[in-house]
Amino acid sequence: MTKPGRMSLYVPLTVLVFCATLLRALPANGASREAPQTPWARTERANYPPGRPGIDYTPVVVPNGATLAHRIRKGVKVYHLVSRPIRHEIAEGFVVDTWGYNGRTPGPVIEAVEGDRVRIYVTNLLPAPHSVHWHAVLVPCGMDGVAGLTQAPISPGETFRYEFVFPEPGTFMYHSHHDSMTQDGLGLVGMIVVHPRHPVKRKPDRDFALMLHEWDVKVGTRRPNTITMTDFNVLTINGRAFPGTESLVAKLGDRVRIRFGNLSAMDHHPIHLHGYAFKVVETDGGAIPESAQWPETTVLVPVGTTRSIEFIADNPGDWLMHCHMTHHMMNQMGHDIPNMVGVDPGELDERIRRILPGYMTMGQDGMGHGAQMGMPIPPNSIPMVGRGGQFGYITMGGMVSILKVREKLENGKDPGWYRFPQGSVSSMATPEELRADGIE
Repeated sequence: MTKPGRMSLYVPLTVLVFCATLLRALPANGASREAPQTPWARTERANYPPGRPGIDYTPVVVPNGATLAHRIRKGVKVYHLVSRPIRHEIAEGFVVDTWGYNGRTPGPVIEAVEGDRVRIYVTNLLPAPHSVHWHAVLVPCGMDGVAGLTQAPISPGETFRYEFVFPEPGTFMYHSHHDSMTQDGLGLVGMIVVHPRHPVKRKPDRDFALMLHEWDVKVGTRRPNTITMTDFNVLTINGRAFPGTESLVAKLGDRVRIRFGNLSAMDHHPIHLHGYAFKVVETDGGAIPESAQWPETTVLVPVGTTRSIEFIADNPGDWLMHCHMTHHMMNQMGHDIPNMVGVDPGELDERIRRILPGYMTMGQDGMGHGAQMGMPIPPNSIPMVGRGGQFGYITMGGMVSILKVREKLENGKDPGWYRFPQGSVSSMATPEELRADGIE
């Protein structure tokens, strides 16, 4: 048993230790404990100066697009977005009447640096109310841009002001959050690139931003149908369909980053790059630790997300990059036409031409030759349209582009077709080669 004297000493000591622990846990001066700080609040306290292009970051490249201009007022970067009806060219000879920001769809990329305080004015010149949501950016609730929930809608003719600090680096998006099915579907979407304030690794030499989108534009019409749920027939990268997409150009040895954003209505897009294995380094939720990265040749970009990939441009050539959903590599294909593959028309064509001169049964051996036949097509349409290449016709359209890697470049301009080293191109085998290798 413990002696009474020791017990009486032990109890007061225990109480004193408990009280000291409790006092350390309480804030000084009787103030209430400070709530956990949000990312934007932590960054706001740092009071960073505005990030400078070419000094603090490598400006992003937007094929077929643009970045949003800004000015600096008392340490704040000031931007202006204007939503309005626009006429937009998806490919040569194919124009749609739709909606966009600052005269284009997708809207210009908003580019900033981690810790930048920004003030973004949004002017609504649409015939309907509008609001802008900063997708995946961790902003104060009142700046989240959800009409009816966090703000009043922006009525036609009004200009609203959004102001916040970009708390973290990453690839994000912006889009309408009023009648989203209609307004997002008509093209009121854009990307946001926030560069790290203190990069922990080598900055990319070429940094591309690509927005993926899908449309339903009936052949011969101009107005996208936003009620569609499955039958999208126009697939675009930065608002353009191949052959209207600009190539991505890089120099041999460049560290290349490609940022994909997907605000399609319904479809995820598995983007496949030929000639390279890359690593997925970032989602719209933040950077992926190197220990969690692995090599890929195809990255799935789900609806409403971004994915960023990186690789070293060490394999020269012209490399195809495309969505691997095969219907997303065609332009304005009709999905309700009869399946003619394998059909032998026999004398049918000749008999019908007596009544309808020029008639030709199509599709019995596939659709690859359709665009080369020179047949008349309806106005303002690009069904089956691809592009001529140095070895023949490229039978693709839609969500397709080309990565061009060269040893030398002139100011990042498209260098034309790749000049293949002698003997490096696949070609028809000769009879002598076949016999030498025992191929019958």
